Amino acid sequence: MKDMIISGGENIYPREIEDVLFGMDGIADAAVVGVPSDKWGVSPVAVVVASPDSVITGDDVLAHCRAHLARFKAPVDVLFVDVLPRNAVGKVLKRELRAPFWDGRARSVN
Repeated sequence: MKDMIISGGENIYPREIEDVLFGMDGIADAAVVGVPSDKWGVSPVAVVVASPDSVITGDDVLAHCRAHLARFKAPVDVLFVDVLPRNAVGKVLKRELRAPFWDGRARSVN
C-alpha cells in the first residue's frame, strides 16, 4: 500500500481511518492526509464532507475514530469541506489536501 503516514515511528494507513469514517452517520465523503506535527513529525488529519442536514461536529468525528482505532491512528483534527478535490476518474487528490499544511516547510509534499 503506497498511501501511508509515518507518525512517531508508527505506520498509519489512511484507508483504515477512512473506512471508520465512512461507517459513521453524517459523513458523505472523507479523506485522511498527513500534516506536519512538531511532536510526531507527521499526524493524520481527517478531511470530511458532511451529509446534507448533518449536525456532525469535529468532536463527534474524533470520538468515533478514537472508539474504533488505536489511539495513534486516530486523526488529530477534522477539517470540514464542501467537496473533496478529485481527478478526472474520481480519485481524491490528496496532494491538494496536504499542500496548504506543508506550504513554507522544508519537507516536500509527496
